[in-house]
Amino acid sequence: MVSLTELSMALGSSLVPVSRRTLPSRQLTGVHVSELEDPTPYLEGGELLLTTGMPLGGSPSAAAGYVARLRAKGIHALGIGLGPWLEQVPAQLAEACDEAGIHLLTVPDGVPFQQVSRAFWGLSARSGQADLLGSLGTQTALAQATMRPDGTSAVVRGLAQALGGWAAFLPADQGPARYWPESTGPLLPLLRTETVRLNRAGTHSAATFEIHGQAVVEYPIPVSGRTGRLHGFLAVGPGRKLTAADRQVIMTVCTLLALKARQREAASGTTSALASAAAKLLLHGHPEAARLLTEEVGLAELPQRVRVLALPADGADAPELVRRARALVPEGGVQPLPRALAACSLRYEREGVLYVLLPHDGLPAEADAGPETAVIAAETAVPGLGGVVSEPVSLGEVAGLVPGLRRALGQVPPGVLAGTGNPHHAAAQAWVQKLAQYPRADLVGTVAEYLRHRGHWENTSRALGVHRNSLRHRIGIAVSLLGVDLDDPDVSAPLWLELRQYER
Repeated sequence: MVSLTELSMALGSSLVPVSRRTLPSRQLTGVHVSELEDPTPYLEGGELLLTTGMPLGGSPSAAAGYVARLRAKGIHALGIGLGPWLEQVPAQLAEACDEAGIHLLTVPDGVPFQQVSRAFWGLSARSGQADLLGSLGTQTALAQATMRPDGTSAVVRGLAQALGGWAAFLPADQGPARYWPESTGPLLPLLRTETVRLNRAGTHSAATFEIHGQAVVEYPIPVSGRTGRLHGFLAVGPGRKLTAADRQVIMTVCTLLALKARQREAASGTTSALASAAAKLLLHGHPEAARLLTEEVGLAELPQRVRVLALPADGADAPELVRRARALVPEGGVQPLPRALAACSLRYEREGVLYVLLPHDGLPAEADAGPETAVIAAETAVPGLGGVVSEPVSLGEVAGLVPGLRRALGQVPPGVLAGTGNPHHAAAQAWVQKLAQYPRADLVGTVAEYLRHRGHWENTSRALGVHRNSLRHRIGIAVSLLGVDLDDPDVSAPLWLELRQYER
């Protein structure tokens, strides 16, 4: 087994005794994280208990009662994570631990509890004392389940059955949860709320809490140890006290889920690289080459028309930047960004600007701002971030937008999603809609031909195949309906461009 002295020496400045007394060579039975006021029902005795200080209550009596419960359970040591809740160890807690014979240690701010847990289990494995054989059959079955197409669901179901309780996996990106049995569904909102709280508190290690009086153990699933990014959380309701073999099975499931996430990330990375290459070709004016590339490598068919979103990159992580762009507030007349913005894989960074090609009418736009939108904006807003989005264009027109997008991006205020249309664009859209809604004649086609022939009556009537008097009558209706002069260049220019878009 691993002693408190060995663990402290292995962690160095990441696990610091409060007292200068020499740590004993007591053997630890484990490392556990809990923010419960009374975690003892879920402890075996002999553990190092880690907490951020939330259950201490802020008073000497509460701290004394907490320590007394730990002493009665036979807890050897208590580790306080300094940071959001406590900047230093309360004097009353240190005194209570001294009287109870519990060794008090601190985990400095910024050191995740997972680091302490990893060190303990690493030492246990090297000492040869970890009991790995008792649950070998279960672990093998779970590993085989991971290879199935529905691997995540199969592993969660297998874990719940092995423990005789329930299990749930909650993706960090708020994607659909996987859980078993079906009766676990009503617990999901409470699990997500507790997960958000633990995540904000920086508790990226195993933690216990209660839901409806039932003990729940939750484990983070990291995608990559280098970035510390989380793939999601595994929550378990065993309905009984966990044994060492149970915990080993749970840790195996955590490892399997992490591996599954990394496999998906690797596949997604390849797809993203190819999609980025297609976006680069489009931004450099090679739409046919982009189409050939997507066809050859099996990517989704390119959309016919796109809007181009420009964001200041500045070396930021592209997926994170795109996610945070949803908090930008559109200017008047600018269509909001789609809900599924993160699913737009046609992205390319060029000279400090990230360009995202959004399929026009291919993704649902954001609905009217409500409480959910306000929460997203509050949580994802980036100081200084602004964005510019173009009007819908064909793929062949994408390259011509780049200079204008760059210029507009340098002028957009922080927090704003600006457009690139000319100031008459919104009015021209309204004019076309009025013409299209007129029931007695094709005013859209009539005005389009009139502008195409620059107001020449003979040529326009010939192109439409109508008498000149009929043409004059229709144009008169259009002028009266719109309340504008069609021969005015400030009217005819934006209206002509909008009519061209409408006719496509």
